[in-house]
Amino acid sequence: MAWVQRTGRWLALGSVLVVSGCMVGPDFERPDAPLLDSWSSGANLPVDSRTGFTSRSANSVPWWHVFKDPALNSLIAEAYRQNVELQAAGVRVYQARAQLGIARGELFPQVQEIKGGSKSIRFSSQDPFIRDLERAGLVNDHITRVSTGFDAAWEIDVWGKIRRDVQSADANLKANIASYDDVLVTLTGDIAATYVTARELQQLIAAARKNAALQKKSFDLTRLRLENGAATKLDVDEATVLYNNTLASIPGYEADLAQAYNALSLLLSEAPGKMKARLGKKSRFPRVPAEVAVGVPADMLRRRPDIRYAEYVAAAQSAQIGVAKADLFPAFTISGAIGVSADDFSNLFKNGTTTGFINPAFSWNFLNYGRIQNNVRVQDAKFQETLLNYENTVLSAYAEVENALTAFLRAKQEAVYLRRSLTAARSSVGEVQAQYEDGTASYNRVVDAQKSLLRAEERLIAAEASVLTNLIAVYKGLGGGWVPENVDGLISEETRQQMVERTRWGRLLESPVDNAG
Repeated sequence: MAWVQRTGRWLALGSVLVVSGCMVGPDFERPDAPLLDSWSSGANLPVDSRTGFTSRSANSVPWWHVFKDPALNSLIAEAYRQNVELQAAGVRVYQARAQLGIARGELFPQVQEIKGGSKSIRFSSQDPFIRDLERAGLVNDHITRVSTGFDAAWEIDVWGKIRRDVQSADANLKANIASYDDVLVTLTGDIAATYVTARELQQLIAAARKNAALQKKSFDLTRLRLENGAATKLDVDEATVLYNNTLASIPGYEADLAQAYNALSLLLSEAPGKMKARLGKKSRFPRVPAEVAVGVPADMLRRRPDIRYAEYVAAAQSAQIGVAKADLFPAFTISGAIGVSADDFSNLFKNGTTTGFINPAFSWNFLNYGRIQNNVRVQDAKFQETLLNYENTVLSAYAEVENALTAFLRAKQEAVYLRRSLTAARSSVGEVQAQYEDGTASYNRVVDAQKSLLRAEERLIAAEASVLTNLIAVYKGLGGGWVPENVDGLISEETRQQMVERTRWGRLLESPVDNAG
């Protein structure tokens, strides 16, 4: 069995080479990100306590809870359980985990084959020599040989090609987890923004109906005054125009509201038709918190999943440079086989004959040096592209947060002015209506006042909605990082069960964050 001992020595040597061998290619380091010391004020408004902001880090509780709106909380919780796009992102994480397992498997013998068979040789009884051997009892009329064995081939990872590929697959897994988080952040922001839009449209419909009712009273009064000779037909026509224009705005708002309901249903991955009853007629906006914790820009860099994704994509591509470079050097392999054979199966592992061999070898594609070197250059250029994409992602993130902060602060300012305007408009309508009834004001003054009232209410509703949607954009821009309490893993139990019924996943469907490395 000397050859078995030699095999052991070759395998031991290969293991030493794998452990101690160098890894060609660059070792990835996190790219330098453009630095921003603090959130500036693009709108010349201080981003501090005077405008309702604080630089302390956001609380660990989900940000949408600050709105104190149970309906919104319920929508987001349900979307996390059943949104199909989020489920698909979770499945991609498990796919990346399985791909990492494939890459790690390359560290072990890449060709493994178990062989077995039986061969029977029958002799011709017409041969005089065979007849003499049979009469002497030396042979039968046939010979049977049963054999089994195991073949293996192993490429020794001297230059780190396989280990770099493992690094790339590991970074790809982390990138897919970051991508899942990005879908999570986007989903939450989209639900909250669409919910605010639905509440805005409900309020616009209510305001239009309320103003239409007010205008109907003026219209009825004008017709009565016309009958009594105290008004002109022009007054009635103006009242008719204003009243019907207000009524005409309602169907458009209702159509937009139905679309908002359907958009929410889609985000929850459910059939349309249930959202109207779920949201009810309570059309109040979610509460805007008195203080918004925005932290510092460094917090955003750590939290935003798209920035983490860009970093991991760069890490995965960096490792591919080493994979390509390894082809410039010779590849060392160990192949071998072991087997036994006997005249029948019962003697296979008792009196069988053991055979085997081991064959160290190497190959070197030095004639393809130019092609391989150009592939290295391709991978290096791709890596440089990922670094530039990372920098652009960071800059875009800064701009997104700055824009949202500016828009939020300006919307708050606008809402303050519009509340004053609405108060004055309501007072004006009452005063001019009394003057018209006294005959001291013309009816066009009434029309103008009622138009101004409706316009003031619509603008204030839009401004309050803008305050909320821009605050949602601030939270979304800061990167999220908050997971609802009902989320357990990346896929629903139903999806998990479907996958388990088709394929033996083992422990791969456990929590991906725990096993991402």
